[in-house]
Amino acid sequence: MSVPDQPPGKSDKPVGRFRRMLDRLSTSQEELHSAELQQDAEAAGCTKIGDCGDRQIVKVAGTLRTVTLRPRAGVPALEAELFDGTAALDVVWLGRRSILGIEPGRRLIATGRISMSHGRRVLFNPKYELRPLGQE
Repeated sequence: MSVPDQPPGKSDKPVGRFRRMLDRLSTSQEELHSAELQQDAEAAGCTKIGDCGDRQIVKVAGTLRTVTLRPRAGVPALEAELFDGTAALDVVWLGRRSILGIEPGRRLIATGRISMSHGRRVLFNPKYELRPLGQE
């Protein structure tokens, strides 16, 4: 039996397999990275960022995706986005222009109280531990 949009003799089964293979190839890097980050956070005994609620004291782990200097109320503030494979949160160090080792791609563990700001999770002035550079 042939499908009307395909030439006679062709079934849609090979197209389905091919499509699944293409889907796996196109999204596997991101999914693998997310799964690896989730496993790392779990191994360190950390809370998933996606499970964190407002005013909750948490210990989270992940990779810094961005690091920017953005003044808040005239005070310098170093902001970084931490991603753990489930969600992201903003980590903000008030009064700091830079911190040695805080750079995009670096993994860290941060501990503090979550607050919500403009619909995003934020950790202000957390305690933090930089993960070894060789750990990927």
